[in-house]
Amino acid sequence: MSTTTELTQPRRQPALMPSPHTPWPHALRTALLAAVAVCAVLLAFAWPSVTAKVQNLPIAAVGNPDQVSQIAAKAPAGSLDIRTASSRDEAVELIKQRQVYGAIVLGTSPEILVASAGSPVASQALTQMGAQLQSQIQVQAIGKLQSALTQAAQAAQAAASGQAPGTGQAVQAQQAAPAAAVPEVTITDVVPLSSDDARGTGLAVAGLPLAMGGMIGGVLISLFVSGTWRRLGAILAYGVVAGLGLAGILQGWFHTLQGSFWANAGAIGLGVVATAAIIVGLNALIGRAGIAVGAIITLFIGNPLSSLTQPKEFLPAPWGDVGQWLVPGASGTLLRDLSYFPDASAAFPWLVLGLWTLAGATLIALGHFRNAPAVAVA
Repeated sequence: MSTTTELTQPRRQPALMPSPHTPWPHALRTALLAAVAVCAVLLAFAWPSVTAKVQNLPIAAVGNPDQVSQIAAKAPAGSLDIRTASSRDEAVELIKQRQVYGAIVLGTSPEILVASAGSPVASQALTQMGAQLQSQIQVQAIGKLQSALTQAAQAAQAAASGQAPGTGQAVQAQQAAPAAAVPEVTITDVVPLSSDDARGTGLAVAGLPLAMGGMIGGVLISLFVSGTWRRLGAILAYGVVAGLGLAGILQGWFHTLQGSFWANAGAIGLGVVATAAIIVGLNALIGRAGIAVGAIITLFIGNPLSSLTQPKEFLPAPWGDVGQWLVPGASGTLLRDLSYFPDASAAFPWLVLGLWTLAGATLIALGHFRNAPAVAVA
């Protein structure tokens, strides 16, 4: 009877136990960690722009030693790295080889040579220098003109008083006055940007999607692909497809990139392969924490130091050079060279991307052997 009663009566659900509260010290540590993280993100992205200044800008100067020394003396201390060139043609060649960002041609026809494709910021700085040079020339010309007019007045007074030498002085002064014409400083852009990206923002903005593209591929392959060879194959296939797709958008649609489409696609593909390989390799070696480490290296260190928006010389030393050894900096420099500076040597950025790719592949292989089960010996 009791058994039948127990079967017919509904069972009582056990009371839900309240979840234990997080201890206050743990909650406060979490809040502190989040605050530190957001401050680190701000520093990573804002520090290069805030601390950057016009310094050590490599430019060429064409003129006699006295004129070049005057330019160096009148420029703010440490702002220029002046390299002499024997002629305007040599200065143009140095710009096209990306050894300098521009040039100052002195003499009777002063000229400022800029390369907006190399760096719009450097071009703007050199253009402002041209305006200052024009002001200095005008001041000097006015001084010469005033001196010539004074001599003419003195010669006229001497001639009026009956002094014979005054006539010759008056003629010389009258001939000197027209010679005080003010030469105009010409600004010439020897390597201009594409008309579709006249301000150079497209190439600078492209850096973040390229970095994110490599990260996305690395994360997805880390999570959804197993096996060393399969991961390497997936990374290679991703690089080919992503390179063609991103180059098609940046060059075929936005017209940000110039030059050979296939070379640009190869550079983009190698860039995303290098980033993806590092993330997958770190994940294989140390687990999911490797994804975070790879993201920090790429997004929070490499991208801010890439110098896509300003010359690397403007960053505090040695961070401008450090950025060129990371994937975002090498990728940006390589795409700029391929698009606008075919005469410049692109061996260094190709080498950097290749080394990062090799390092990622090595980490993937090491992670495979580290995680492989031990073979029992009979």
